Amino acid sequence: MSFDNRMRRTLARFDRLPEALATRAKSWVLGRTIRFVGTAGLSIEEVSADKVVVSVANESRVQNHIGTVHAAAMALLAETATGLALGMHLHDGAVPVIKRMSVDYQRRAKGAMRAVAQLTAEQQASLHGDERGEVLVPVTVTDSEGAEPIQCEMLWAWTPRRS
Repeated sequence: MSFDNRMRRTLARFDRLPEALATRAKSWVLGRTIRFVGTAGLSIEEVSADKVVVSVANESRVQNHIGTVHAAAMALLAETATGLALGMHLHDGAVPVIKRMSVDYQRRAKGAMRAVAQLTAEQQASLHGDERGEVLVPVTVTDSEGAEPIQCEMLWAWTPRRS
């Protein structure tokens, strides 16, 4: 079964570009659409029907007082990856909203951060067809050493777009 939505159509326009340029263009477009993502300087490394990968460099605009990626920036990273994963499968008549965000900080992060979000086939089918619902989107957040400094749960809901 083939599925198409506005987000997929918009991002597919950049697939004709060389990969590095397409990645920058997608990050720029999503950063302009979702302003806080652009302000924080998140990079959309991969956005497909199967997987979303978002990263952030450990630079001054997202650092905390000890020089690591700020806790809020880590949460934004996880929220962005899961939201984009949801968006790739959400029908055009729906509005997504984060319902619950749980972030447990396990250890100090080292360097840049990366979040990977993927949905199961069952979750994808629900997003394609159900008028409204909610889904717990799995996400893994790692630092430059490959460790998981945070554990996250992101519960997303969607409802019909109001007229």
